[in-house]
Amino acid sequence: MKEKIISYFEIDKLNTTVKREFLAGFTTFISMAYILFVNPTVLGASGMDEGAVFTATALASALGCILMGIFAKYPIATAPALGINAFFAYSVCVGMGVPWETALAGVFVASLIFILITIFKLRELIIDAIPADLKYAISGGIGLFIAFLGLSEGGIIVSNESTLVALGPLNVGTTWLTIFGLAITAIMMVRRVPGGIFIGMTATTILGLVTGLIEVPTKIISGAPSLKPTFLVALKHVGDINSLQLWVVVLTFLLVTFFDTAGTLVGLANQAGFMKDNKMPRVGKALAADSTAMLAGSLLGTSPVGAYVESSAGIAVGGRSGLTAVTTGLFFIVGLFFSPLLSVVTSQVTAPALIVVGVLMAQSLSQIKWKEMEIAIPSFLILLGMPLTYSISDGIALGFIFYPITMIAAKRGKEVSPIMYGLFFVFVGFMWILNAG
Repeated sequence: MKEKIISYFEIDKLNTTVKREFLAGFTTFISMAYILFVNPTVLGASGMDEGAVFTATALASALGCILMGIFAKYPIATAPALGINAFFAYSVCVGMGVPWETALAGVFVASLIFILITIFKLRELIIDAIPADLKYAISGGIGLFIAFLGLSEGGIIVSNESTLVALGPLNVGTTWLTIFGLAITAIMMVRRVPGGIFIGMTATTILGLVTGLIEVPTKIISGAPSLKPTFLVALKHVGDINSLQLWVVVLTFLLVTFFDTAGTLVGLANQAGFMKDNKMPRVGKALAADSTAMLAGSLLGTSPVGAYVESSAGIAVGGRSGLTAVTTGLFFIVGLFFSPLLSVVTSQVTAPALIVVGVLMAQSLSQIKWKEMEIAIPSFLILLGMPLTYSISDGIALGFIFYPITMIAAKRGKEVSPIMYGLFFVFVGFMWILNAG
């Protein structure tokens, strides 16, 4: 059995081991396990049953990871995406007054369109058409975004009314727990200790439990909540999507998930060294895996599923094959029954890993032609736009809108592909519609 696994996932060819892939998968799971608790809380604001959303989140994440690992053979995990779940709950359901059942039907319709454009290779064509410099900027931008996420969740950076952001309070124990984890992880990485990120997370968890900064769980095992309140509800309410407003909602689900996932896939592929001649091998299969998971997620009862930037933590540990993603998927299934134990994986535990992985992903920025302003300006907007708008897709939009403008100004308009010109109009139109609504 082990030999078949090694052969199928090309473990030897990728210069990795089954043990390393398993550790990478576990590291990725630990880095993103928070979604099992965050997603039900966010979607619960729309009126959805939080227990059902917990189970739907675990199952949709597991399915996406396993499909990504087996068919696309990438160490990239999927789960319901942050940001778009907040749009689902607060903008669509609370803000527009759309019932959650109808909003879920909107996710279902968007996922069907996703699958169609994946079958016709439109998504693949778009990803291949993105210039290499902008792909490096996307990778680096995601690095800054997840590092900012880590600094924020760990309490090192906090919001501030006067300056937007500021240094967090240093008289709070949990902030020092993050700093301790960052120091340990940094030392492990500098010393090139295998599994340094995972060791840092483990050490932070132990210190948190010993000092009482992380609460010791009262039990380890619990049953999985019923799916009944949300299961197949989307299918029953497709007919409710009968207005321009609701079709704008569907379009938003489609575009945000499209570019979040595309940007994440490109960034992670760059980090892992998979890109060849500015193209991502087997990208069609990767896109098919995530769109299938999004479809299944809508039927189970959760917001759009997409590739997760936290996969970078597993890649940094050494994960290179689909076995990493499969392992992550299996842990999501196990997580259904060990939810009390997952409570020890607090934001202070994952924050140092995200910060260090951000450093690793930022290395791609050295490949950008910074001396050519027509390249530097859109690249910089992508790079800075992601963390400052708190959105991968918004950062991409800023850069993609300015890319044709700067290239035309540099008299290099003929080098811009028709697809990139098309995306200029898509993003301008989309931003106008979204803000007008």
